[in-house]
Amino acid sequence: MYEKLKENTELWDLFTKKEEYNLTFSDQYNRFPYYLSRHKNIFEPRVSKFLIANGLQPEYPDEKKFAVCLTHDIDMVYPDKLYPILGSLKALARRDLTEAMKTPFCRVNRKWNPYWNFKEIMKLEAKYDAKSSFYFLVLNPEETDFNYNIRGLESELGFISDSGWEVGLHGGHESYNSLEDLKEKKSRLEEVLGKRIIGYRNHFLRFRVPNTWELLSKAGFKYDTTFGYPDCAGFRNGMCHPFKPFNLNTGQQIDIVEIPLVIMDRSLFRDYMRLDFKKAWKFTKNLIDTVEQYNGIITILWHNTYMQGENLKFYEEILNYCSRKSAWITSGEEVCNWWNKNS
Repeated sequence: MYEKLKENTELWDLFTKKEEYNLTFSDQYNRFPYYLSRHKNIFEPRVSKFLIANGLQPEYPDEKKFAVCLTHDIDMVYPDKLYPILGSLKALARRDLTEAMKTPFCRVNRKWNPYWNFKEIMKLEAKYDAKSSFYFLVLNPEETDFNYNIRGLESELGFISDSGWEVGLHGGHESYNSLEDLKEKKSRLEEVLGKRIIGYRNHFLRFRVPNTWELLSKAGFKYDTTFGYPDCAGFRNGMCHPFKPFNLNTGQQIDIVEIPLVIMDRSLFRDYMRLDFKKAWKFTKNLIDTVEQYNGIITILWHNTYMQGENLKFYEEILNYCSRKSAWITSGEEVCNWWNKNS
């Protein structure tokens, strides 16, 4: 694959993300955003298109034409301190008296906590014969965005894993740039889970090409799925297939599978692209259809905090649409294992 790509300088530079080496500018989270890229057409997987035309023939279980990698970043398990008040007011505005009475106690009663919804997510996905990956933060109380102690979720993690879904690591703010931090957090999560983990995504999609891939490989991860733009959905390096990255500094392939992120809930809506639900669905549908066209894998990130109201309906519409297209809808772990076995 590499030798054929190298013959096309433009696509090779896009695939390796040469423009992200030796960065001069970055955003507030030290990320390389879409708006700084020279490659503006990220809605067409140009590199995957080239590889398909030159002999790439991906295959999936049960002769499925394409795959969907479902993922969830668990940033929060407990609503913030203002949620009980604001949530109650919103419920009253909807004239939902039952919800208005429960919301003030959501931080102390798990049954009324809208973010303690792992089993509900799994039940919804199972309805469409789908599985997914849950990436959990393993933060210390002094770290930014600390919201839960991972040891307090031991039974939930066990249920997720024992049911056939995946538990992976959601690295903290500095993990993407620290081998020590990656190893320490991976070890703590494995201790609580009671088994080895192989999957990773960094918090806030913080990532540095090619350094983060090298660190993840050294830390013992088998795959990453951070590699997507936070500010725009699409194909960051023109790929809609998993791949092993190539380090331009060393001239060597990096021993880790990247399952590139294509769609994040926050990218579509208020945080970045600011699409309404109608436009967001048209956009999402087009990306799914494009991936199907090239027999690819589309990775979707939907936070557990987005599993309410219209956001939840949107997520189920994705599941329903992909299920009707007979896609293989599964976790990052299963995608990685299949790709390593069959590529």
